[in-house]
Amino acid sequence: MKTTFLGHTGLRVSELCLGTMTFGTETGWGADMDESRAIFDAYVAAGGNFIDTANLYTGGTSERFVGDFVKGERDRFVIATKYTASSDKTDPNAGGNQRKNLVRSLDASLKRLGTDYVDLYFVHMFDGFTPIEETLRALDDQVRAGKVLYVGFSDFPAWMVAKADTLASLTGLTRPACIQIEYNLAMRDAERELIPMADALGLSVMDWSPLGAGALSGKIVRPDPEENYTGRVASGAVARNFDKYRSERANAIVRELIAAAGALGTTPSRLAIAWLRAKSDIHIPIVGARSVRHVEDNLAAAELAVPVEIMARLDRASPPDLGFPISFLRAGQGDWYGDQPQRLDQRARPTGRRFLGLDG
Repeated sequence: MKTTFLGHTGLRVSELCLGTMTFGTETGWGADMDESRAIFDAYVAAGGNFIDTANLYTGGTSERFVGDFVKGERDRFVIATKYTASSDKTDPNAGGNQRKNLVRSLDASLKRLGTDYVDLYFVHMFDGFTPIEETLRALDDQVRAGKVLYVGFSDFPAWMVAKADTLASLTGLTRPACIQIEYNLAMRDAERELIPMADALGLSVMDWSPLGAGALSGKIVRPDPEENYTGRVASGAVARNFDKYRSERANAIVRELIAAAGALGTTPSRLAIAWLRAKSDIHIPIVGARSVRHVEDNLAAAELAVPVEIMARLDRASPPDLGFPISFLRAGQGDWYGDQPQRLDQRARPTGRRFLGLDG
């Protein structure tokens, strides 16, 4: 693997991040400690240094495993973890993005990880209640205390990330370095606002579920549209979120992905992850697995160069509905702008060019 910079910072991270939501068997579908260690070792052997976890992944087991695995070489790794979700549903302050939950959650994560700092601390999700000013100040306090080096936002609307970045810039607080979003070949909604926003602000985009809950491996959503997936991928809200990957639209995308992978002599998983990296250098896919075999296949995506014609083929197979105002602006380019956008230097305002669809 190559390394890349995390957003606008000088921090070097691997071009693929290892996701560890599968570390631990508490959910009934993860990997035990020995298999998790083997997955971690395979990632490190491939040149990886970027590990993503969260305080509630497998009830804290994921963080404990990561802490055990990096012991003795802690400073070699870039560890990201998160807070927001409730650790005690009977306590009104055990969840959310307020200062109290941040401080308590971070201290608990540091204890499980066996370290005195985390490299990247995420606000895990938008809670809809906590003033962003409070969250930014609380995050910056942890940076100044040396417990956190960089900060990011996961599963937030674009307008709130943009507001947070603007406030941080104007008030001298720590700016977010990246966002974490669900983005893959079958789920391209983020192209509406989130990805253009990140591009414009110099933020990295960490893509979770790059294989669409396994659908883009070709094994969950089958090539045959008559076959329906009935296996277990998770439970609760996670499972409900993954239902969209069992649709006929997803089936059609997977069939095209399988055909394109066959033409390249590679696997659908590798091609789906390589497609993400080829979309833009701001993307850092988060690869996770329940077995060494699967993670090794995913990591091989770093060596796969995707031809232009294959990128175009996959883009055509999975067009997102970008909605207003993008569809309105793109449909009327000739009326609004004449031929001026097409005559601009290709290097000028790349974010605007992509937003208006001038790059294909």
